[in-house]
Amino acid sequence: GYGDGRAVSVLEAVINGRRWEMQLKGGGRTPYCRGADGRAVLRSSVREFLAQEHMHALGVPTSRSLSLYVSKNEQVQRPWYSPGSYAQDPDRLVTEAVAITTRVAPSFIRVGQLELFARRARKQEHPQALQELEQLVLHLIAREYAEVIDPQLGTRAKVLLLARAFRSRLTSLVANWIRVGYCQGNFNGDNCAAGGFTLDYGPFGFCEVFDPHYQPWTGGGEHFAFLNQPVAAERNFQMFCAALRPLLSAHQGALDQECLDQNSLVQDSLQQLEEIRSGFAAVMQTQMEQMWAAKLGLDRFHPALFSELETLMRQTPVDYTVFFRELSTLPDDMGPLKKSFYPGAQQNNDGLQQRWSEWLTLWQSLVGIGSTSNTNTAARDREALARQMKRVNPKYTLREWFLVPAYSHASAGNYALVRELQAIMTQPYAEQAQAVEDGYYR
Repeated sequence: GYGDGRAVSVLEAVINGRRWEMQLKGGGRTPYCRGADGRAVLRSSVREFLAQEHMHALGVPTSRSLSLYVSKNEQVQRPWYSPGSYAQDPDRLVTEAVAITTRVAPSFIRVGQLELFARRARKQEHPQALQELEQLVLHLIAREYAEVIDPQLGTRAKVLLLARAFRSRLTSLVANWIRVGYCQGNFNGDNCAAGGFTLDYGPFGFCEVFDPHYQPWTGGGEHFAFLNQPVAAERNFQMFCAALRPLLSAHQGALDQECLDQNSLVQDSLQQLEEIRSGFAAVMQTQMEQMWAAKLGLDRFHPALFSELETLMRQTPVDYTVFFRELSTLPDDMGPLKKSFYPGAQQNNDGLQQRWSEWLTLWQSLVGIGSTSNTNTAARDREALARQMKRVNPKYTLREWFLVPAYSHASAGNYALVRELQAIMTQPYAEQAQAVEDGYYR
């Protein structure tokens, strides 16, 4: 019952030594579209096309955009908002042009697909159910993990290595999402790539004003909100491990027939899988702390400094991207950081301003720039730290109010803004022209 079944794989090829699978999204009805038309509209296709390339440029593992086509004569009706509407949900039907994006990845296997085949195996829905699950898992390993899992190993050993490798990739991915302000508004098993990269750009968004509960999808709920994504990832990982269990629990004759003590082997394998599964939260926490330390230019995570910063960012409030980019300039006072403060919000609160000043002083001492020394060595150290932080904290983010004019103009046949956004957002860390900064860094 997941998804709308409008994606279809059309080609697999090895290009320049790398294997790619190509999918059309919005190409029409498939056997899995559950009565829907299988189409995508230009609005959502523009968002996905730009977001995939922006995320790639940010250094976040992702599927990629190959092409975007729009029909000149075919249209469909979709729910959308009346002009000026403040309704939470769409309140009317609008007619929109259909579009097809071609996206590429090493594979498009999802955690939800593994769970489906595992459910069939657990229920013994047909005689080949366990064999099919094994085939899918081995296919996943060959497509996504061939460089880290020896193909000569037996299935049990491969399965355990797969669980550990996926845990590493998934925790790193989610930490990177939060680093760049990305929120996958519906991070269920269907939208979780088993290869450990960003897969589905449906209800997604980039955090503008900092809000731990930011959720770009009105139907998403707080469990998929911005800073709840590590918890959502853990639930997906639990599902992933549960899908692997039948392969480790298989009776003698199904797998690894050379093993003499099957019962002992099964229990040992299941225990190892459980240890990998239960260790997710600790690995995720480590990834998050390393990410926050990097954004703040610290050698190690400082809980008290971060806790106070998170509180100040919520109470002020501040723009997530602009704040960390301005912090990367290593300001001597609060002046540059106030560029990230939203107008009229708590700016005359003397107590809040005092706390901000105290926080900045503590941060300066922790990163080693609190001294007023003006030696060449200190200047070089500051420059190196600023460059290091700017490689972690992007200057440009794909704000929704950039996307709306782009897809609105595109619906009228004018793609200039789409191309402009593509050019800017594929250089998110760069200091670009002044006109670009004036228009897009605010």
